[in-house]
Amino acid sequence: MIRWTTAFVDMPPASFEAGVAFWQRVTGTERSAPRGASLQFATLVPPDGDGYLRVQRHDGPARIHLDLHVDDVAAVADAAVRLGATLVADLGYRILRSPTGFVFCVVPFRGECEIPVPVVSPAGTCRVDQLALDIPAAAFAPEALFWAGLTGWARRQASRPEFELLDRPPAPAATELPMRALLHRLGPTDPRRHASAHLDIAGGDRVAALAEQHCAWGAEVLRVEEHWITLLDPAGLPYCLTRRDPFTGALPVSRPAA
Repeated sequence: MIRWTTAFVDMPPASFEAGVAFWQRVTGTERSAPRGASLQFATLVPPDGDGYLRVQRHDGPARIHLDLHVDDVAAVADAAVRLGATLVADLGYRILRSPTGFVFCVVPFRGECEIPVPVVSPAGTCRVDQLALDIPAAAFAPEALFWAGLTGWARRQASRPEFELLDRPPAPAATELPMRALLHRLGPTDPRRHASAHLDIAGGDRVAALAEQHCAWGAEVLRVEEHWITLLDPAGLPYCLTRRDPFTGALPVSRPAA
């Protein structure tokens, strides 16, 4: 069973400090003391609850990777390999790639259980609450089967045809996790050939004001849609500010015209 999840924001050295400062502002967190053999890791520590966002300085392009926190690392990693993942490294925790190339880690569970409250600022209330896997259209079916099989979570259709959610069983069968998992089928003309991920931030009806605030902190607006705004962070990572409620994760209910 997956007990907790952590999203890692991996950034190259040249943009690491700017990227960390940006995500600290967005999430209202403090950076922990660095750790790792090269002091490359840090946690973004919230003022309450348990951390679920971390940063890594690494020699490669900016990306998001996912950590799955479990009781039995070997058993879950072995199950992932049987389902089609590739083992990259065994460092006490396991680094793997999904069938379509998304990097994730299986790590020991350390008792995390309390989800931080949303961040309140003059621009609005928001919370990083979703990891979206961006999957090439031709590989969507096997990749979605892999994640449903590994997590044991049911797939269900989301708000648009290209989106599916992985639903964790409700409590008390499972404790709540800090982020939802969204499977995003890329369009047939999208050039990407490997799965990647981006973070989604729920901002309710204040997404325009939040986007303006993020741009003042170094982000750049890429695209404006009906229910979300896509931006680029200072390290070159895309992410989305969505109109979903930061407390419930749900989209606002559409009301018929009078």
